[in-house]
Amino acid sequence: MATTPNKPATGKQKQQGFVFLPLIAGWLIPGAGHFLLRKWVRGTLIAVSIISMFALGLAMQGKLYTGAQDILEMLGVAGDLGSGLLYFLSRAAGWGGQPVQTTVADYGTKFIVVAGLLNIIAAVDAHNIRTGRKS
Repeated sequence: MATTPNKPATGKQKQQGFVFLPLIAGWLIPGAGHFLLRKWVRGTLIAVSIISMFALGLAMQGKLYTGAQDILEMLGVAGDLGSGLLYFLSRAAGWGGQPVQTTVADYGTKFIVVAGLLNIIAAVDAHNIRTGRKS
C-alpha cells in the first residue's frame, strides 16, 4: 500500500519575507497593504473611502484629537492615529486644530475617527491575507 506524500494546499503556500509589511504599510498609507499584495481593486476602494472620509471630516471643520484628558478623548486619539500619515500630515499642516463650534464640525470629527478605525481594520485585513488566514 503506497501513500502519497503530503502536498501543501495551493492557497496555503509558505510565506517568505516580512509578514508585517502589509500591516505597517496599510496603517501608514490607506490601501497600501493591499497594493503590496496585488489586490488592486480592494486597495483602491479602501484608499478612496478612507481618504475621502478623512478629507470630508476636515472639510466639515472636524477636530483632530491631540491630547487625552479623559477616556473618550483617549479613544478619539486612538481613532485618529489609525489614519497613519494622514493624521501626522494634517497635524503638521495645522488642520483640525480649531475647537468644534457647530454640529457639522462634530460630525466631521466623527468622520475623521471612523476613517482611522476603518484604516486599522483594512491594515489587519491585509495582514490576514499575507499570512494566509484569508484570501
